[in-house]
Amino acid sequence: MRVSITSILVVASAAAAEPLTLAQLIERARANDHRVKEAQAQLKVFQAKYNEAKWAWFPRIDSYLAFAGPTPEAKNDGLGGAPTTKASLMYDLDFGPPGVTTRAGADGVMPIFTFGKLDALEEAGKKGVEAGQALQTRAEDEAELQVSQAFYGYCLAASGKRVIADTLTRLDDARKTLERLRKEESEQVTQMDVYKIDYYRNLVQAQLTAADSGSTFALSAIRLLIAAKPGEELQIVEEELKAQEGTLPPVETYLATAEQLRPELKAIGAGIAAREQEVLIRERMFYPDLGIAGFFRWAWTTNATRQYSPFAYDPYNDLSAGLLLVARYQWDFPQKSAQLAQARAELQKMQHQRDLLASAVRMEIEKAWSDTKAGMDRSAKLALAEKEARRWATAAFTAFDIGTGDTRELVDAFTAYAQSSLQHAQADYDTKIGMRSLARAVGAKVELLPPSEPKTPAAPLQPR
Repeated sequence: MRVSITSILVVASAAAAEPLTLAQLIERARANDHRVKEAQAQLKVFQAKYNEAKWAWFPRIDSYLAFAGPTPEAKNDGLGGAPTTKASLMYDLDFGPPGVTTRAGADGVMPIFTFGKLDALEEAGKKGVEAGQALQTRAEDEAELQVSQAFYGYCLAASGKRVIADTLTRLDDARKTLERLRKEESEQVTQMDVYKIDYYRNLVQAQLTAADSGSTFALSAIRLLIAAKPGEELQIVEEELKAQEGTLPPVETYLATAEQLRPELKAIGAGIAAREQEVLIRERMFYPDLGIAGFFRWAWTTNATRQYSPFAYDPYNDLSAGLLLVARYQWDFPQKSAQLAQARAELQKMQHQRDLLASAVRMEIEKAWSDTKAGMDRSAKLALAEKEARRWATAAFTAFDIGTGDTRELVDAFTAYAQSSLQHAQADYDTKIGMRSLARAVGAKVELLPPSEPKTPAAPLQPR
């Protein structure tokens, strides 16, 4: 039994440490990011307010139940006649046999016509839910973008470490050649050449430390964004940073799509609709509310005679109920006017915020589109530069190895190759981040057109 339990724990640990792909990281970030959790809680608030608005028509019933005592004796013939006992007759400290009284009652009003106020309140609550849903989507999209940035940052650091490791290997080979030529007392090299190689090698190793630091930071960011549990081991499936294949559609395509799908625009649109309903409610507050009122009264006292005459006042024993058609109105015209003016001002303020937000979204899309396009162009040019630098480095090392090249040429070639490789990886990183940023700005998944197709508007984008 002990062996089987151990095996189960080993299997569970292996399953928990399974490498995570970008898609899995995005799924966890959209579900577990703390901003997403906050937005989900806020959505529940909006939903609760909507439910409250839907039930605003429900009658408001106030009820009470009371027990009191001792009560003074109150006896007569039950028809409103004179008191029949001395204690009932005299208003003094002689209460007669003490008693207790029990009282119960209820009052309620159900609105039946409010000149559209209740319908407007429900519609405002519905728009609040729509705004909450859009804000949750915004939080999820933001978490997706940031976890993608951290993931590609991790991949960029890994790519940089591979380039640096390859450069160090080439430098080690070059130093071995230097040592061989020095032993052969070749006039091609001097001790100064050894210093140059060692100096450049130390510089490259310093870059390796920076790459390690970037990888650690990216992994920490991923842990935060996916809300990893304390002690949870994370392994990331590295993705090769390579050029994006295809053609970027015109920016106008994304501008038109964002008007329909961008979460923030949807949220503020719902907020404006809710404000419009608030203005309607404030306008209709100048009209009364019509409703049906009902009441119920019951009282019983142990030492008081119940009065049977409808003309007799009997506060000690009572049983009555009734329904009424009522109109309720508050005559606070100055306050109503001020509240209406405030609601209209809030509506205008939100409309201006919508216009400002639309301009900001347009600018964000144009910047993300421009960054993506620039990244794709740099990646294409740097791919050629890296290819030529590799050829240069190979030729320089071959010439150096056979004694026809010098150290300066070799170091320059290795420097050019390392820089072009790192810059190419950076350009591919910028392109991928640009695509993710563009998708975040638009509110929909962004895809490139096939290279053979012209730059015509793509099919309508779909929300995520």
